[in-house]
Amino acid sequence: MVRRMKISIGMKLQSGPWGGGNRFGAVLSDWLREQGHEVFHDLSADDLDLILLAEPDRRLRISAYDHADILRYLLFVNRRALVVHRINNTSEARDDPEKRFNRYRIQANRVADHTVFVSRWVRECYRQSGYPERPDSVILNGADHRLWSPAPVRRARNGGPVRIVTHHWSTHPNKGWEIYRRLDALLGRAPWSERICFTFVGSVPEGIELAHAQRVAPLTGQPLVEELRRHDLYLTASRFEAGPNHVLEAALCGLPLLYLESGAMGEYCEGFGLPFTPDTLESTLDRMLDTLESWQSRLSGYPFTAERMSRGYLELFERMIAERTAIVAARRLGSSWPWVVRTLLQRDRKV
Repeated sequence: MVRRMKISIGMKLQSGPWGGGNRFGAVLSDWLREQGHEVFHDLSADDLDLILLAEPDRRLRISAYDHADILRYLLFVNRRALVVHRINNTSEARDDPEKRFNRYRIQANRVADHTVFVSRWVRECYRQSGYPERPDSVILNGADHRLWSPAPVRRARNGGPVRIVTHHWSTHPNKGWEIYRRLDALLGRAPWSERICFTFVGSVPEGIELAHAQRVAPLTGQPLVEELRRHDLYLTASRFEAGPNHVLEAALCGLPLLYLESGAMGEYCEGFGLPFTPDTLESTLDRMLDTLESWQSRLSGYPFTAERMSRGYLELFERMIAERTAIVAARRLGSSWPWVVRTLLQRDRKV
């Protein structure tokens, strides 16, 4: 057992409905504290054991510090601190064909001793963008099963329509609006109008109309749990998802998953629902409705919990601390002084 550690997680945690990265930071911070470790969200302590670089773009509200700040800390404060870089997003998800988003993070990654990708798909995206062979691992995301859990008693449908739900905080087009609008149109004609109903929870882009679906304002915490529990089936049409937190929440609430084949969805959904493509939406939905009960029975075994994820990070941190002397000796920060100087001086970075 490694001694109590001082760990900095580089995130300014936000309250209320927010993105998946924010939820990751909150649950990991809480879990590490429960295990007796001291957690910071800045670089104020001069004796940190480990630094988790979570978002190197300082323009984003959630970013607490970037790789330049970490480099300063290693060079001038505490060279024995170890650095893990968590990568949870890609150029592919941001409509960035020039891969500037990925390449910026590959440059930021030079300060890291180890990289954690939130899916194998994300790791492959970065390898195709020039990420070099370096120590890395994949730790899939997880949600807090103490909050996200099935209703004590499943609500009976009584022969009524299957209640479909999805939820998104972001209004980005890649969240699946083409599919959600198609589903909304299905609700306007038989036999779908008698077989299904659809609820959208979250933010709707300006100019988007849902004529037949029920809309619910963004929710978080227990109110969102209760809303998800009112439904029978979860639909996600998100494209290029790196580590879909909305899927985790729905699955842990006991909802079978109907998911678009894209990004890392298969890594998080396979075995707990059915994949579809834009061309197979109706046929796959029809098959899902016919087999819904058999899928519902599987969800009790959904594995991607916050505890499992957090244990993965802690086990990684403990291994690194045990190998700290060798890791620090293997660093080559000083072997590329032009990059070091450029990184330390360049504050207004274009991402």
